[in-house]
Amino acid sequence: MPRGLIALLALVLLGALPQAGAAQDRRASHCIAIADAAPEMKYLHKASWQEPVAEYSVRIHYIAHASFLIQTRGGLDVVTDYTGFIGNTDLIPDVVTMNHAHDTHWTANPDPAIGHVLQGWGEEFGAGIDHHVDLGEMLVRNVSTDIRSQFGGREDNGNSIFVFEVEGLCIGHLGHLHHEPNEAQYAALGRLDVVMVPVDGGYTMARTNMINVLDRLKSRVIIPMHWFSGLALENFIEEIREDVIVERLGVPSLEISLATLPERPTVMVLDPEWLTDPR
Repeated sequence: MPRGLIALLALVLLGALPQAGAAQDRRASHCIAIADAAPEMKYLHKASWQEPVAEYSVRIHYIAHASFLIQTRGGLDVVTDYTGFIGNTDLIPDVVTMNHAHDTHWTANPDPAIGHVLQGWGEEFGAGIDHHVDLGEMLVRNVSTDIRSQFGGREDNGNSIFVFEVEGLCIGHLGHLHHEPNEAQYAALGRLDVVMVPVDGGYTMARTNMINVLDRLKSRVIIPMHWFSGLALENFIEEIREDVIVERLGVPSLEISLATLPERPTVMVLDPEWLTDPR
């Protein structure tokens, strides 16, 4: 039976299962339901974030530090680890996600015109938070992880790994991850075809531990972020090189689809660039 048909049947069966309480109204996660990543995929990239997104594709633009713009062909604009500034642009995102390890990952005063502002932490210290935002074209959810507290010690569930399910892709942003996830957290993440990973080697966690996470996730596309300097990026590439393909795209954006991911795990280095409106 073709794999696509198997995937479709899995989704239908999953949707038919009874669920308790509020979860009954939730759209099922195809990233959790289908364990196998689709094979024989390639990528393409475009330079301009203002162009229409190709059919069945998603655009990922590296803005700065840990902030990415994720764009859909239907016109959704999502910004990760939103700080309140994304460049010299009038763009107002539909969704922003934030983590509060440092002020380079969040803002206390997001633009009130933003439709969905998703904090990666709960209102009570250590409580965590649960997001499951169905935008039709995209499902945005999170998995809480611990974080080193800015006040010292550890804050349980103070960070979120955000997952964006769109066009059949499972796209994950690890946020300010400070530890290797446990089995329950890996299970909640499901499959991640694309992952944005902090590679600083110390502010989050040691590169060896971060590479352990990547080995477990087996994502087809790995986009380094949170590298501060070229040296940190090069050290990460040197340590992971034996297990993956490394491609330096020389641009801030790439477009990717479920049918065009690389066959093997590939580090795709994007050059960060603030968003700028045309004059």
